[in-house]
Amino acid sequence: MLSAQPDTKPKGCAGCNRKIKDRYLLKALDKYWHEDCLKCACCDCRLGEVGSTLYTKANLILCRRDYLRLFGVTGNCAACSKLIPAFEMVMRAKDNVYHLDCFACQLCNQRFCVGDKFFLKNNMILCQTDYEEGLMKEGYASQVR
Repeated sequence: MLSAQPDTKPKGCAGCNRKIKDRYLLKALDKYWHEDCLKCACCDCRLGEVGSTLYTKANLILCRRDYLRLFGVTGNCAACSKLIPAFEMVMRAKDNVYHLDCFACQLCNQRFCVGDKFFLKNNMILCQTDYEEGLMKEGYASQVR
């Protein structure tokens, strides 16, 4: 966790080992940092500017995007079967994971908006209309037999 604090007395920076004389300093990993010294080891972005969360692994301090890119778990989209990069936003339905663009009714290709109902049947995402039509056809077929 990362926090910005007013500097009350000079402290040593964990990044450069010099005294911190700036008005504000960052506290992360139980150490103090100059705002310019606490950077992502990969992309060099200033972590104090990208949020209050940082990630560490293998003695690296990383931003969220680089942590996920390097160490995140990737998977395949349940609709298109293509690889989903670990840093990409996804939609989930039970155990299935989808690219945002692939999260649509697999019969009519209708994209879902926030609040829309969707149904998962036989591992297919369906809109409410296609799901209900499928139920009606199944019901009719079982009655005819």
